[in-house]
Amino acid sequence: MLLALDIGNTNLTTGLFRAGTLVASRRAATRAGSTADELEVALGGLLRLDGCSLADVAAIAVASVVPALTGAVEQIAGRRGTAIVVASAGTVPIPIRVERPAEVGADRLVNALAAQRLYGAPAVVVDFGTATTLDAVAADGAYVGGAIAPGLELGLEALAARTAKLPRIELRTPERAIGRDTVSAMQAGTVFGYQALATGLLARVRGELAETSGIEPSAVRAILTGGLSAAPWARALGEVDAIDPELTLRGLAILHAELAGGPALGTVERAQGTTR
Repeated sequence: MLLALDIGNTNLTTGLFRAGTLVASRRAATRAGSTADELEVALGGLLRLDGCSLADVAAIAVASVVPALTGAVEQIAGRRGTAIVVASAGTVPIPIRVERPAEVGADRLVNALAAQRLYGAPAVVVDFGTATTLDAVAADGAYVGGAIAPGLELGLEALAARTAKLPRIELRTPERAIGRDTVSAMQAGTVFGYQALATGLLARVRGELAETSGIEPSAVRAILTGGLSAAPWARALGEVDAIDPELTLRGLAILHAELAGGPALGTVERAQGTTR
């Protein structure tokens, strides 16, 4: 059993892989100040939801943007004698053509690896999380950079926290762009605004990758991932080739397989319902 851990600023996501197939995934709030003991208890609780325990885990693969929790996972693996692979610019087996490779988030590199291995390249990965990131994968599978914008929910929280009269609202797609009350106006600005942001950035990044590769922009694959990628407003984006909310977990399984000789991601799973 492989335990994949995607540790973000907002959420910690776990994935259990058996023989290369994702059999369960869970999500919890990230607690950056957790000790190794506290994190071990939390992971054990998540695993028990699927009838498993840390004793069943033969290896761990982790992509983390929270250094303190990366260290905590390494402590847990060390005292349990569990093999561990930590994603970084030095371990993800793809070329990284940016000015400072060590500054690129581990999750972004893992997403690039997964996109190339599962969907082909050139490709753009759009990750809707705490931040909205777009990551460009060249035709040879190299990570060549991307764009970062504040995440949709982060924008909503900022509006509610930094203004006197704007409330916290339910995130849903309104019927019209012209809101006739405060809530519908905020929903229009947020949902339609982020659709326009994502569509515009995706078109530009696709165009630049296409120009570099000497192909049409439509030939550049576009993959959506992240916690919000399955939301109706995200699914309404045009010209998207695949929606794979668990792309990072799958990328960690691929990383483990390629570095540690574990089972490759199941070919059946690759074809399951993520491409549209």
